[in-house]
Amino acid sequence: MKYTLTIDQSTSATKAMLFDEKATLTAKVSVDHQQFYPKPGWVEHNPIEIIENTYKAVEQLISQANINKNDISSVAITNQRETVVVWDKRSGNPVYNAVVWQCNRGTQICEDLIAQGHEPKVTEKTGLIINPYFSASGVKWILDNVSGARKEAEDGHLLLGTMDSWLIWKLTNGKVHATDYTNASRTLLFNIHTLDWDKDLLELFTIPVSMLPKALTCDAKYGSTTLNGLLPEIPIAGVLGDSHAALVGQMCFSSGMGKATYGTGSSIMVNIGEKALPAPSGLVTSIGFAGNGKVFYAFEGNIHCTGATIKWLQDDLKLIQSASETEALATSVQSTDGVYFVPAFAGLGAPWWDNDAKALICGMNRGSNKAHVVRAALESIAYQVKDLIELIQNSGVELIGLRVDGGPTKNNFLMQFQSDMLQAKINRCPIEEASALGAYLLNCFALGCFSDFSDANALRTNNEYIFPKMNIEKVKSLYKNWQIAVKRALMK
Repeated sequence: MKYTLTIDQSTSATKAMLFDEKATLTAKVSVDHQQFYPKPGWVEHNPIEIIENTYKAVEQLISQANINKNDISSVAITNQRETVVVWDKRSGNPVYNAVVWQCNRGTQICEDLIAQGHEPKVTEKTGLIINPYFSASGVKWILDNVSGARKEAEDGHLLLGTMDSWLIWKLTNGKVHATDYTNASRTLLFNIHTLDWDKDLLELFTIPVSMLPKALTCDAKYGSTTLNGLLPEIPIAGVLGDSHAALVGQMCFSSGMGKATYGTGSSIMVNIGEKALPAPSGLVTSIGFAGNGKVFYAFEGNIHCTGATIKWLQDDLKLIQSASETEALATSVQSTDGVYFVPAFAGLGAPWWDNDAKALICGMNRGSNKAHVVRAALESIAYQVKDLIELIQNSGVELIGLRVDGGPTKNNFLMQFQSDMLQAKINRCPIEEASALGAYLLNCFALGCFSDFSDANALRTNNEYIFPKMNIEKVKSLYKNWQIAVKRALMK
């Protein structure tokens, strides 16, 4: 049996996974990397640590799976998206740490461009808003603030890329500088209509075109690698950003199919078909995925802190020892007793897009305890998802199904509360690693194992539905109070 190695380079860790020919996840290894917070609102990763962790994860995976190296036939990649690296193509070393998607250092750059009236044109070309969440302002900041970087870039010595590009460049020993359409569509530099880097956008952010990777479809072949000598040479095929990969992994191949990925942050994404429609205010339009000769677009809303909220309770407040404790704590009380938690640790993403919003816990009384706070933290995840689903439903796109994935979906309290808030059934993905599965599926298209989306659909064998139970009036009351709490977080 042949296996596909899938690398999932996420915000908190780098995972290496093996899928067999029936799309079964047979082995998984995860290696965490450090998070750096040099200033309030700034977030960085060390790209060298991440590539070293990639090799480490693959080495551990091979040992753990106890398989013949020759049985691994290819490698697919999915990744945290907007996080961006600038490196010197001569030495292969980054000129600065990776600027993470959560980082707000580009806020002033973005605010200046908005004040100059550039946002409507940028949105028309990219489907996005001008915001430091996306990659361009992070690159501009590096070129403007790292000594000598701008001259080196203008002399053609520096390259830029999202984490997929960084991995591909390293895995191919500097032979291939490429990205896929989905990652490209999250940079603020890519025209989603022409499917190419946009000269006007590059000039706007003062970024030399020589730095850009070649943009390819998700099911392209990206070169070959030995994973630093760990494997015989195999093709790199199937590359896409993690949220887009989850859309594919959830088999959302038809217009109106949507998914909610619960991770460090959360992405709500709905397939809107083969035409890039303008998104309703608060959402963005991206390339959903490009494969099998087609390009599908999607509406998306991004939430900064969902799983990260639970990690904060664990690592910083020490209220819990692990995320698995949250379900029992949440159900140990009948309600939050009026406590609301707005996790605006890095501002608020969609639909608010307010970088100055501050996290808060409100509504406490002398009887409030950690169970109420933990329950409020879980409920905040469901409320934020509801904020976005309502926008999509009000945009004229008919949502014909919502599929959910990610580690937090194991939490039965959260999933039931989510169904209640949406007043809709939700379909829990049978595999936690939906992004990795999506990369695997595009790998199958790239290597000719699949010829149609029906081939991929045939692999989905288990559907678990969760139905709403809460009274609609109670839903309205709880959600109204959530909106009041958000307004407090947005106060200047």
